[in-house]
Parts: sequence; C-alpha cells; structure tokens
Amino acid sequence: MPVVPSQPTAVAAHPIDVHTLVRRRLTERHAWLYPVAVRLHQVKRRLSWLTSDARWATRAEGNPELPVRIKKHGSLLLRELSPDEMTLQHNKVVNLRLASARTDGVVIRPGETFSFNKVVGNCTRRKGYVEGMRLSNGDATSGVGGGICQLANLLHWMFLHSPLTVIERSEHSFDPFPDKNRVLPWGVGCSIVWNYVDLVVRNDTDITFALHTWLDDKHLRGELRADRPVEHSYKVEARGEEFLRLRHQGVDRVWRRNEIWRSVVDRRTGVTVGEELVKRNCAVVKYPPPEHLVVDLDQDGRPLQRPAAQRTTTPRSTTREGDLSTVTS
Repeated sequence: MPVVPSQPTAVAAHPIDVHTLVRRRLTERHAWLYPVAVRLHQVKRRLSWLTSDARWATRAEGNPELPVRIKKHGSLLLRELSPDEMTLQHNKVVNLRLASARTDGVVIRPGETFSFNKVVGNCTRRKGYVEGMRLSNGDATSGVGGGICQLANLLHWMFLHSPLTVIERSEHSFDPFPDKNRVLPWGVGCSIVWNYVDLVVRNDTDITFALHTWLDDKHLRGELRADRPVEHSYKVEARGEEFLRLRHQGVDRVWRRNEIWRSVVDRRTGVTVGEELVKRNCAVVKYPPPEHLVVDLDQDGRPLQRPAAQRTTTPRSTTREGDLSTVTS
C-alpha cells in the first residue's frame, strides 16, 4: 500500500447515498443463486491459480525462528454468547487448532505471495474440522470449518504492522456482535470462503518473514518475525465511527461505517512520516446499537436533527453498553 502524506481524517459527505445503503446483493434477494455464484467463483479461482506465475509461500522445514519480531497478537478464543452458540464457539477452537497448525512456520520470502486458502486448504470433516459459526451471505449459520476467520483476522492485523503488501482481503457484509471486549478496531477483520474469498499478501521487500501461530488455554496467538529489522513501525486505527439508521420499506435498518487508517512511523526517530487510508467499511448491524450513538436519516439520507441533550461526540468504537473505547494497535 503506497504511503501518502499526513492529512486530516476525511469528513463524511452529506447527504448519505441512501441507494448505496439499502442496495442488497442479488444473492441476498434470491438465496437460491448463492451456491451457484459460489461455484462459479471457485472455478474462476482455480483457473487463476493454475495460470498464475506467482511464487507461493509455504511452510518451511523445521519451523525456523527468525531473529526479529515484527508484531505479536492474541485474541480470545471464546466470546460470551448464548448457550446454543457456545457449542459452536467450542467447536471453533477445534477448527482454529487445526488451521493454525497449517499457518505456523510459513515463510514468506522476497517476491513470494501468501494465500490463506492455499496454505490452510479446504476445511472438511475428513481433515477433522467440525461445525462452527460461519458468517455468510448476510447470516450467521453453522458450517464445517466455521470460525477460522478469527485466524485470518489475526494474520491480517499482523500484516498491517509490516511492509508486506495486502493485495486481497474481503470483509464481512454485516456486523454480527457488539464491541464488548473488542481488542481490534471494527473493520479490520477478514472473510474467508474456500476457495474464492481469500486473504492474500505479497512480499515486495528484500526481507524474509515467517509466521508463528498457536493456541494456549484462552487465546489464539500469533507472531510475525523477520530475518532483519524493518525501517518503519505502524499504527492502525479506526476513524469516523458512526451508526446510521434509516427506515426502508417500513423496517428500521442500522448500518455501521468507519475508515481504517494506518500511520507509518520512522523507527529511528519516532516521527510519523505518512499515513494511508486502508479501507472504508460499511455493514448492516445485527444487534441493538447504543441509541445515543445512532444518527437517524430521512429518506433523502440527511441526518435528522436531535435534541441537544442527546447529542454526543462520535467515538472510534463502542461497547455493548455504549461506553467509549479508543481501540488502536
């Protein structure tokens, strides 16, 4: 991702494009088309792999320990959900243990490309994967291999703190859970679907990188290491966080929007030398949002005026109770 000069956070233009918010994908309007679309995308991906001249990163023999740690991260394995959903949560741990064993020890040499789907492969019952929670086509459902997106989220977060180039990453089309105990900013996660929705990064540097991923009792853990120091460090944060509510076809729907920005810092001087817009996110919210943070829109997409007592400064992130949380790297 190219570095651009430092600039102020972009201010959202008004009125909001209502048609963009309410537009639903064809597969959401006609669910029977979804498996057909998936199959077509899988065939397209397979053909692209067969014809690609990319050099793909793979696991190295002996799980080499490179001397410089670029970034480490850990995420909780279990969230506080309903009893029925907790079964899927525990199954997710099984899936993450299998998938993280595949990414552990992967080396990304200069000129090589890392593909999550190529490294982890298809998560099938035959390989030991079980039913976990999957976020697909606007719904949270159970499916074999569900939950491995948490591993992709962890890897993407570490990649954002390195000079590796993210060339493919897809986010979820909806926000399923409130921010209680959230560690990363909303909007930096990844969607993974075999074998067409992928996380792909390329090493455009002359430095060799290695991944280490594992599970302990409560966390999924990861480290990105290198064979020598890198020139910059990085700070990643969410800006312009907002919830938008609009009545459409007699139903109130809420969307969440933000921007993910990355600041580039010179390691020698500690001076920020640039920043870049990583991603603009917009997703349907599937939980009751904190009311005092919601901006109501009229049919033309213009914010409705609220009484002064209800106005508040827009936060970067929120918890289930609506408390402010400044979540950064």
